[in-house]
Amino acid sequence: MDCIFCKIVNREIPAQIVGETALCLAFLDVFPRQPVHILIVPKLHHKNVAELAAADPAALTDLVNLGSKMAEEFTTGDYRLTFNTGANAGQTVFHAHGHVTSRNPKDD
Repeated sequence: MDCIFCKIVNREIPAQIVGETALCLAFLDVFPRQPVHILIVPKLHHKNVAELAAADPAALTDLVNLGSKMAEEFTTGDYRLTFNTGANAGQTVFHAHGHVTSRNPKDD
């Protein structure tokens, strides 16, 4: 399989990993659209969030929980957790993933 997110999960391609669970991985988007832009991906390949929800609801729950944890860690509390499903909705990598985005990064 030639999936960039699978390669990141398998550590074949470097990424700035900021969180991980047994089921999901969180890393910084290389082309961020907001000051905070973190991608949360399930470790197992599913084409989109609908397929993930049908095949592995535990991984979807874990993805949302990890996304919430990343938002708590990296934002002031104002953030979006979004999913694009299908090319016409803006999905460009066909491995299910959520975007945690915010204009309000946490100041440390």
